[in-house]
Amino acid sequence: VSGCPVYLSDERFPSMAQPSSALNTAFKAARRAGDMMLRAANNLSAFKADGKAAGDFVSDVGKQAEDIIADILREAYPHHCVRIGEAGESSNARAEYEWLINPLDGATNYLHGHPQYAVSMALLHKGVLQEALVYAPERNDLYTASRGQGALLNDRRIRVSARTEMNRCVIGTGCPVADRSSVLETYLALLKGFICKTAGIRQEGAAALDLCTLAAGRTDGFFDFRLNPQDIAAGALIVQEAGGIVTDMHGEQGWLQSGDIVAAPPKVLAQMLTLIRPHIK
Repeated sequence: VSGCPVYLSDERFPSMAQPSSALNTAFKAARRAGDMMLRAANNLSAFKADGKAAGDFVSDVGKQAEDIIADILREAYPHHCVRIGEAGESSNARAEYEWLINPLDGATNYLHGHPQYAVSMALLHKGVLQEALVYAPERNDLYTASRGQGALLNDRRIRVSARTEMNRCVIGTGCPVADRSSVLETYLALLKGFICKTAGIRQEGAAALDLCTLAAGRTDGFFDFRLNPQDIAAGALIVQEAGGIVTDMHGEQGWLQSGDIVAAPPKVLAQMLTLIRPHIK
């Protein structure tokens, strides 16, 4: 696709250490899947009159993206565990290296022609996040992070915002769906609290990109419930490497296991947790 960024290289990141071979491989996979999704998006109008057919179409696109990414990773790293898709289907489950991948984060947005969707890929070593990549095909935005080396949007280093007063902050969040209905009342109570205390709420419909938006300083916090590890692992490392903190609703480090996540710059995170705490058992 014309205008796509080239593969990662020293030349693109003169101020950073050379990107790892894992990130190069991840971007190769993400770009190939993204190109396929862009081509398929040209056919969306044919399905809009039939909800079931449209859903099947997006499922097929997601499955094709899964296959593209899995084939590239398994060829490059045959001994890695690869968990991909909403179900987290995997191979080599006991491997030291583990990929957590959502090939189409923001599938509902994709179905409606909204450009807020992405490929999200994270690599863990012995359970610790090491590499992260989030690629938004429509916007040609590439977010990356390596542990201890900072976070980038394309070739530019990014940092979380410096705002500290909650009444000036914009907070991102998701929107609970049927399988998260058990937390709906809690979510609505939190939503009301944040609406009253902040400059605004944003619901964009793609958790990986919501976290990247936070990392780039365009929002000031993020919270959501019951997300899959594949949805949040990459974005969370990008936030951390951009100077933010990621916790669960109790301020602990169980967010990857529970899927309940709060992320923000340090001073904003403390205020978010204070607001959240009365509503969490």
